[in-house]
Amino acid sequence: MDIQHPLSLTPDEVRIIRTLREMPEGPLKARVQKLMEDLLAFARNPRCPELQADGVPCESAHNDCDTCIVVTEMLDLIARRIGVQH
Repeated sequence: MDIQHPLSLTPDEVRIIRTLREMPEGPLKARVQKLMEDLLAFARNPRCPELQADGVPCESAHNDCDTCIVVTEMLDLIARRIGVQH
């Protein structure tokens, strides 16, 4: 990260970071932090088996990463499991 340029955060990003920082130190916080890191890495690179025309891995050359069914289905499953409505 470039420390000479301050990082601008959206209100949602600030809320997420504050929530994580307010959690007591311990195994639960470590697991939540690791899960968030893994989830973000998955969303950024879902590791689909095929390549799109632009070189991005995907099951279909007609999909774009912003609407990737693999990522959205995973997020929907997680939301259902923790009882979150979207």
